[in-house]
Amino acid sequence: MELAKSFEPAAIESHWYPEWESRGYFAAGLDTDKSDAFCILLPPPNVTGTLHMGHGFNQTIM
Repeated sequence: MELAKSFEPAAIESHWYPEWESRGYFAAGLDTDKSDAFCILLPPPNVTGTLHMGHGFNQTIM
């Protein structure tokens, strides 16, 4: 089996998309039996992408 030179998402999605739809993966719903949901928004990473002590400090505070 020869690997493709680059990733072709259209070829993969055309195969799997009908399966994903039939399983209801894209159906949004609200389960009211569960407890409250929470969302924590994190800031985007810094420009260099290099982690520093400020990242650890900020995550500890949150």
